[in-house]
Amino acid sequence: MSVEDLRFLTEEAESSLKSLHTPEALEAFRVAYLGRKGKVTLLFEKLKALPPEERKSFGQELNLFKNKIEEGLKAKLESVDAPSKTGEENFDPTLPGLRPSRGAIHPITQTIREISGIFERLGFEVADGPEMETEFYNFTALNIPPDHPSRDGFATFYVKSGTDKDSYLLRSQTSTVQIRVMQKRKPPLRMISPGRVYRPDQVDASHSFMFHQIEGLMVDEETTFSELKGILQFAFRQLFGPDTKTRFRPHFFPFTEPSAEFDVSCFLCQAKGCSVCSGKGWLELGGAGSVDPAVFEQVGYDPKRIQGFAFGLGVERIAMLRHGIPDIRLFFEGDLRFLRQF
Repeated sequence: MSVEDLRFLTEEAESSLKSLHTPEALEAFRVAYLGRKGKVTLLFEKLKALPPEERKSFGQELNLFKNKIEEGLKAKLESVDAPSKTGEENFDPTLPGLRPSRGAIHPITQTIREISGIFERLGFEVADGPEMETEFYNFTALNIPPDHPSRDGFATFYVKSGTDKDSYLLRSQTSTVQIRVMQKRKPPLRMISPGRVYRPDQVDASHSFMFHQIEGLMVDEETTFSELKGILQFAFRQLFGPDTKTRFRPHFFPFTEPSAEFDVSCFLCQAKGCSVCSGKGWLELGGAGSVDPAVFEQVGYDPKRIQGFAFGLGVERIAMLRHGIPDIRLFFEGDLRFLRQF
């Protein structure tokens, strides 16, 4: 075979390649030209028998021929595999449509919204505030002294140390929002402040370094402690059922005086005693009390004329009790098998 014959074979192969439009046809073309017994392979075997003076020029043309076949075949395969510009060739109208996956509201968000809705019906507004705070809002304005254990570096996530109003930390309670609202507004006030809080607790089945709180505040000239109990009683009956009872136990909080922790009767065993309430018939839910006069002084209120109460609820605690969830970590692992239940 001469160089002219090889050029003719090249034109023939290029013309044949243009007429092929399926992967099967292109594979047959590859085998016919580039396979172990293909035309190109046989020509390379014949190259050894040519005289030295012809071998060089024929070898160059043969390499060009092989390269053209490979490049043309590669380009043709890409054009066949690529989706059409309109997509009409690949569209099958008989196939069922793709159903988009539907999400759901996270159980923590559900609980926050439900609790917020209960207090909004009682005239409370929902307020929000920054999660990064200063020591003033997180501690000083709440009457928490400098030597209090909660201000220690092992009990709070500090971001930047400095003076009382120049240091920054991740808030350990949403009571900071109450201070900010009282600074800007005068009584009467009814507000709740749901949100994330942070404490460097060891993570286990009942503790997390990040969790959610709902702090409540009511301030005017005539608010009484009995109103606090009545409002909480109403809220818990909405959450846990009409037969739910509430009890207060004396406690101490720097920002309230008097202070109390409050429990609700176990709604699972009707206060008879079960594994959830440890046989006591009561479930601990949070703390409350009358706002300490020192807190009112920090925000410019007259403690001789103004009075009020505050309370705090743990959202995860309520969600775990209502849904029978044994481990707080399940809320934050992102396991869809768990979240799809809600």
